[in-house]
Amino acid sequence: MAGHSKFANIKHRKERQDAKKGKIFTKIGREIAVAVKEGGPDPATNSKLRDVVAKAKSSNMPNDTISRSIKKASGELGSINYEQITYEGYGPSGVAVIVDCLTENKNRTAANVRHAFTKGGGNLGTTGCVSFMFDKKGQLIIEFKDDLEEDDMMMMALEAGAEDFQVREGYYEIITTPEDFGEVSAAIEKAGITCVSAEITMIPQTLTALTSDDDLKKMDKMIDLLEEDDDVQNVWHNFEG
Repeated sequence: MAGHSKFANIKHRKERQDAKKGKIFTKIGREIAVAVKEGGPDPATNSKLRDVVAKAKSSNMPNDTISRSIKKASGELGSINYEQITYEGYGPSGVAVIVDCLTENKNRTAANVRHAFTKGGGNLGTTGCVSFMFDKKGQLIIEFKDDLEEDDMMMMALEAGAEDFQVREGYYEIITTPEDFGEVSAAIEKAGITCVSAEITMIPQTLTALTSDDDLKKMDKMIDLLEEDDDVQNVWHNFEG
C-alpha cells in the first residue's frame, strides 16, 4: 500500500480532536449508543461496540466514562433512533470530502452540512462521487517509546492480522482491514501498549494540495464548521494540510 499513509493529515486531524476533547467524547458516546442498540452491551460479542471502545480509549476517554456510556445506551438512549448518513462532496480546488453523520433529524443535518460546504467554497455531490478515492481501513497509530522495538511491534501487528506496518515521523502506523481491526487492537491493548489513535477510517489514495491562501482559509473553515456540528461524527478528506 505504498503512498497511503498521509501522515500529515493524521496528525493534523488528531490536533483538532485534542482541542475539542469534550465534543469528541460526546460524539463517541453517540457511536456507543448506536453500537449497543445494534448488537448489545457486551464488547466481547458486539464487534462494532468493541471497535468504538478501542477508538474511545485511544481518545483518552476514561474507562468509567465508557462503561457509563454503555449502561446509559442500554437504558434511556435505547429509545433514540439515530440514523447514519454519509455525505460526499468537494472543497476548494476539488478536494474530496466525506462527512459521516449520526442524526435523529435528517433535515437539520443536511442543511448544516450544505451550509458548511458552501461557506468553505465547495459543494455537495452525489453518493459515491468521491468515496472511490478512499480506502476503508482500520488504522492504529502508536508513538515511539524506548521500550517499543520496531521489529517486535511489527511482528506483533502482523501476527495479529495487520495488513501493513510503517514507521513514520516518530510513530508506528498499523493498517488493517475493517474486519481485522478489533483483533489487532485487542492484541495491542493486551500487550499494554496505548494507541495515539485507533479507529476505522477512510484513507485517501492520493492527496490534493491547496496553493492559495484563500483556498486554505476556506478549507479550514469548512472542516471547522463540520467538526463543530454535533451530528457530524467524522470528516475525511484528501486535503494535503
